[in-house]
Amino acid sequence: MNKNIRPPFSICVKRSLEQYMKDLNGTAPSDLYSIVLAQVEKPMLEIVMQRADNNQSRAAEMLGINRNTLRKKLRDHGLF
Repeated sequence: MNKNIRPPFSICVKRSLEQYMKDLNGTAPSDLYSIVLAQVEKPMLEIVMQRADNNQSRAAEMLGINRNTLRKKLRDHGLF
């Protein structure tokens, strides 16, 4: 793979999850789904809000979600 080309996002996520599982040293993860969503959702919201110049309607459109849903997620993550 060319060093200047980034791997697809899914590969980055997969590598991170594999490392997380190794770090658990055989201990079964608990609530992995919620952990992954929380780790991905907040930075995604931060970046999208920056790209949308903090315009919630534009950000919601970029994310493909309802503006009220976006407001709730921003509040839940302490971003609003």
